[in-house]
Amino acid sequence: MKNPTMNRRHWLKLAGLVGASLGAGAITNLLAPPRAARAADYKALVCVFLYGGNDGLNTIVPTDATRYGQYAAVRQGLALPQASLVGLGSSGYGLHPSLAALAPAWNEGRLAPVFNVGPLFQPTTKAQFRAAPASSDIVPDNLFSHSDQQLLWESGSTDALTRTGWGGRAADTLATVNPVISVGGNGRFGLSARSAPLVLPEPGATFGAYELGNDAWRLQYAPLVARAAALRALYQQTQDNDLAEAYAAMQRDAFTMSDRLAALIKIKPGQPGSVPEIDNAFAGLIANGDVAAGLPRQLYQVAKLIAGNATVQGNRQIFFAQLGGFDTHGNQIGGSVLVGTHATLLKQVGDALAAFHNAMKALGLADAVTAFTQSDFGRTFLPNNSSGTDHAWGNQHLVLGGAVRGGLTYGSYPTLQLGGPDDVGVESWERQGRWLPTTSVDQYAATLLSWFGATDTQLDAVLPNLRNFGSARRLGFL
Repeated sequence: MKNPTMNRRHWLKLAGLVGASLGAGAITNLLAPPRAARAADYKALVCVFLYGGNDGLNTIVPTDATRYGQYAAVRQGLALPQASLVGLGSSGYGLHPSLAALAPAWNEGRLAPVFNVGPLFQPTTKAQFRAAPASSDIVPDNLFSHSDQQLLWESGSTDALTRTGWGGRAADTLATVNPVISVGGNGRFGLSARSAPLVLPEPGATFGAYELGNDAWRLQYAPLVARAAALRALYQQTQDNDLAEAYAAMQRDAFTMSDRLAALIKIKPGQPGSVPEIDNAFAGLIANGDVAAGLPRQLYQVAKLIAGNATVQGNRQIFFAQLGGFDTHGNQIGGSVLVGTHATLLKQVGDALAAFHNAMKALGLADAVTAFTQSDFGRTFLPNNSSGTDHAWGNQHLVLGGAVRGGLTYGSYPTLQLGGPDDVGVESWERQGRWLPTTSVDQYAATLLSWFGATDTQLDAVLPNLRNFGSARRLGFL
């Protein structure tokens, strides 16, 4: 029998209640019915977005005498001492000393630096860029703008009006069981035409309607328990029109997801149900029964979800994590190379990624999981007058995992010359070392998604600009 009470007033009240009880991330997802996981074929991609624009030139520094001399001459007070760099074998490069925790991954051949990556419509020379009008397709929208360049990286586009993310489009195209799972907020990266990312809280937090049915909550929060039970019963009824039925189905899925994942999400280190291999890998980042806030806590949650794939379900999963604060216009370096805003942020990145990779190794899943960085843009080669750097374009990134063809570098490190072939500036005032990318976000993403299982046809659907790069579609680091 149709439900005559599902009128507009009830609609609004129920929407408000479910939004409050399940959380914004949960109710926005139309999840497919659970299917059995195929653990033998499991793969996961983990995007780590560094918001604010990470200074890639101090993240990965050339160590040969000629280029290090060029670097130090321009960077001056921001230059990292050559002896402080974490050497990457015979590659001719070194990592910022705050990333020392990643040295073992390089030595294992599981870490790959990728140079001078950024949004590009097609391969572009400096002459072509300088000659093109601002409205040209080959000039990405609103270069050097935080919000716009974040969107271009997350969307895999050069058009700031693109409303979906390349992670979300990949999840749709590959028909993953779940949408992108975010432990770092509701960014554009996981948005698709059909679903939003599933936004999860940190370890120890209550997710959705979890615990509303247990005895303790029945006594303390009886009204909420009663309302949740009423909603569950209501959404099981057949609705009187297609829109109402679609909405009810979405709420059923939200309750189902809450029932399925909440207990796993809530587990903290050392608690019943925690995974010893993960706790041991993150041990240096755990104090008083909790993981250090920020990226370590997010990646600990991702590690639990990967280990608990039988509960999460699906043999392909994309995750999103993030760390902010990289807009280092001033005081980028403190009294030593290990002090200052940038050093502190990179230590969090290096320690968290190393712990995560070690957890995957201990679980025997390293070959099935690849983590990679993204960021708004790189920063100027030339420091500013505030002991910091300003907004630029091409940037250096890191890829980490058991399937990575490490021990090598990928892409072309920019020519360290102000006003040179890779610097988009010509006039003296604009020669600041804003690098014209030589590798596109599309090529970077295509390499990751090819390993993930995407065909060439699927890659073209997810990354529309990829076809502009001819046969150079993949970078080879996986």
